[in-house]
Amino acid sequence: MNATTDASVRRILAFGDSNTYGWMPVENGPPSRRFPADVRWPGAMRCALGSGYEVIEEGLNGRTTDQPDPTEPRITGAGLDGAAALPGVLASHLPIDLLIIMLGTNDLKAMFARSPLRVALGAGRLIDIARRIDGGVATDYPPPAILLVAPPPLGPQTCFREMFEGGEEKSRHLGRLFEGMARLADVAFFDAARVIRTDGIDGLHLSAAAHQALGRALAAKAKSILQAVQATE
Repeated sequence: MNATTDASVRRILAFGDSNTYGWMPVENGPPSRRFPADVRWPGAMRCALGSGYEVIEEGLNGRTTDQPDPTEPRITGAGLDGAAALPGVLASHLPIDLLIIMLGTNDLKAMFARSPLRVALGAGRLIDIARRIDGGVATDYPPPAILLVAPPPLGPQTCFREMFEGGEEKSRHLGRLFEGMARLADVAFFDAARVIRTDGIDGLHLSAAAHQALGRALAAKAKSILQAVQATE
């Protein structure tokens, strides 16, 4: 287990897209705003975990597993490409005890023409990157434990129908493929579809109730993972 300033505090990093950021679903599309901190799932997770845990939020609207997005010039470079962003994100927050990765939804945009398998491979690439962080910059912290979360399948599309054409069908395969990737990589796995659905009015984002349910479920999963890691020390 990573040593922290307070060794009794377990640090968890939530790395994701708009459904980690807490983008509020809107019927007619962007712009929107963000759910309050205690509503979005990392905040609900923090509340369910109680004392002794710190949850760090790293959600970004539009983020993919490892695909640059040429349509968003305001966030250049590593911004929306999760694989390009992850090393710097991890290094800036070390030490981390548990990294939670919940990405893949934006990979389903029609312009990327990605198969569900290719999306799962992108998730696998993130796992590999996290394992090779090697203490970040001028530190010697070990890599974190990893929890790969399969996002729930897309709901019926409204304002994002054209952007995600074909994505609803593809998204139904991500749970099975992400589970296989987690097994191959020997990391923990959780299928968000076990406890929530993509129930926001736009068919892409989560409602406040879904955020709360997911946060509680991931809190229980995180505790189990960290307790198992601690038992092996």
